[in-house]
Amino acid sequence: MSESEIPPEGRPVDVYLDLLRIRMDTEDYRLLLRVVEPVLKAIEEHRLSGLDVPLDGGDDELPQEIRDEAALVIATAVTGRLDNEVVELEVDDSGPVRVVTDAATANDPTRLDEIAEYIRERHHQNEELRGIARASGLPADF
Repeated sequence: MSESEIPPEGRPVDVYLDLLRIRMDTEDYRLLLRVVEPVLKAIEEHRLSGLDVPLDGGDDELPQEIRDEAALVIATAVTGRLDNEVVELEVDDSGPVRVVTDAATANDPTRLDEIAEYIRERHHQNEELRGIARASGLPADF
């Protein structure tokens, strides 16, 4: 769907949610809404800083499809784009990492390699900082 197909009064995220409501099982859609509604409200109220969006499971394990769709809904709300995609990147021995990006980037192996390298570097920096925190007697759960 292109931007010209979005009704003038409709936000892209509303259009995307309507498409998901039609496509998804009712219970799955309700679960998706429970996950994304607090985030969408925070976006609307411009209070995203410090907001934690647990899409990686927890006590109530979310099915991967719901996690992916939740990530795409949030990306649509933030970017206003309907061409977001979830891609899986191999970044290290701990397994793949799923990221949301635009369609052009999702189809560009060079750019995906750059993103994977950035994630590797960031993970390495975080581990170094955790080690420093532990050695200093500070909390390392960031």
